Amino acid sequence: MATMQDVARRAGVSAKTVSNVLNGYPYIKESTRARVMAAIDELGYQMNISARNLRAGRTGIIALAIPELSLPYFAQLSDAVIEAAATKGWTVVIEPTGGVRERELEVLSGARRHLVDGVIFSPLALGPDDADHLRVDFPLVLLGERIPHGPVDHVTMNNVEASRAATQHLLDLGRRRIAVIGAFPGEQMGTATVRLNGYLAALEAAGIERDDTLITSPGPWWHRTEGAQAMQRLLDADIRFDAVFGFNDTLALGALHVLLWSGRRVPEDVAVVGFDNIEETRFSMPPLTSVEPGRLQIARTAVDLLAERVGGTGPAGQREIYADFTLEVRESTVGRQRSPGGAEAVSPPLEADPTVTPLDAASGR
Repeated sequence: MATMQDVARRAGVSAKTVSNVLNGYPYIKESTRARVMAAIDELGYQMNISARNLRAGRTGIIALAIPELSLPYFAQLSDAVIEAAATKGWTVVIEPTGGVRERELEVLSGARRHLVDGVIFSPLALGPDDADHLRVDFPLVLLGERIPHGPVDHVTMNNVEASRAATQHLLDLGRRRIAVIGAFPGEQMGTATVRLNGYLAALEAAGIERDDTLITSPGPWWHRTEGAQAMQRLLDADIRFDAVFGFNDTLALGALHVLLWSGRRVPEDVAVVGFDNIEETRFSMPPLTSVEPGRLQIARTAVDLLAERVGGTGPAGQREIYADFTLEVRESTVGRQRSPGGAEAVSPPLEADPTVTPLDAASGR
């Protein structure tokens, strides 16, 4: 195998210069950098990442702590974090916490912390009163809505405005009895709370009074089963509604299944919107309109912020970054479009979704 000294001889520079090029030292002439990179390519040299990390006192490993991998959103987020971390030369260890408080606290204080260079953490059980637990002695980036304005860098979704936009889309279609699935009664802060706030803000702006009979709680988890059960309860109670907003896609897909099974037409009788834009939304029948919350941006930003903290280049204060969102409108709200001649248009073949990474293609809250 080629060594750094071999590269140096081929490029006509010192081994130190080769090392500076490999480590991104900025004050290198472009002509020198080009010679070194050409020599690396010619010799097939591969840098010993483990040795470099050892010298720097690092492991080259980061942890991603999430509630669960069974929800498609977290699975696809994990893929995106792994891909972003690979550009930094990092390996990612996934730690599913199950949304259990003790396991989430273990993420912040457990003995395994010395095995990783930093942690990206998406809590579910911890809340605003637990902000002091985030004052740790290792690089940490927070995801989600459970602990706003905490003492560490925080990357999250623009949940209120995104939920408001999803609700407004239904209002613009003439829907006035919009049911929601995903509320958590009594929750002070969290994804359900902020998405409900966006929904209510859109209704208020449209002059529509809140109707608590349309606000359903699926239980502690946002899975398809809970979405289906919540929809069945609405139907059994004979509550009138003409649209449904599921606070994540799996809830919406479960509700969609029950609606179709009950004989309701979607979207003619009931329009359905989800949140997260998981890959399955493009393949449901009908395809599900969904909020794309900026999953790739969240993953890449979290990794970039963590890299700055690991490298000691981040600012003194914490940063709070909100990802951009879009509403992906599909047939669950607008139906199949008709051509100018009146014939039903055939949906075009599915194109590659730019929000799905190559890792996603193998494949929440």
